[in-house]
Amino acid sequence: MDFLAKDLEKYISNHSEEEMPVLASLNRETYLKVMIPRMLSGHIQGNILQTFAHMIKPKRILEIGTYTGYSAICLAQGLTDDGVLHTIDINAELEIIIKKYVQEADLEEKIKFHIGNAIDIVPTLDETFDLVFIDADKDNYSNYFELVLPKVQKGGFIIADNVLWSGKVLEKKQSKID
Repeated sequence: MDFLAKDLEKYISNHSEEEMPVLASLNRETYLKVMIPRMLSGHIQGNILQTFAHMIKPKRILEIGTYTGYSAICLAQGLTDDGVLHTIDINAELEIIIKKYVQEADLEEKIKFHIGNAIDIVPTLDETFDLVFIDADKDNYSNYFELVLPKVQKGGFIIADNVLWSGKVLEKKQSKID
């Protein structure tokens, strides 16, 4: 399923910064080797996330839903020099890809990867976040929001991906599949 019309996507891409080589490689490998590659944030969304991070200049970021790490790498670009991004994913099978590209992007010291259920992990993080990006299983968005709200710095930001669930919110019977 395409989220944008192809001509609109091409226009946006042509008027955006060029995709970093490490992200282009990650994008390609995700589409070649990982199930449901459309879950990748991708170039356009990555640019938007990177822009937000550069504007906010966060010291601490929390990402719920790492997938293959594309958005984590984008968000980490805007961290302060001493900043850290914590990212959580339940799928341990993606760890090899994530760590490979985090290392290639030279962000091993900035990105802390947690494997497991975010509902269990978030309460263990003794941090206050300037920016939270929620991009995981849609059924738990309200649970994630409630968990992170007390951990967000006053004036901080919470960004939730695809809250309209590709239009599925309009359906009378909503699917459990992302």
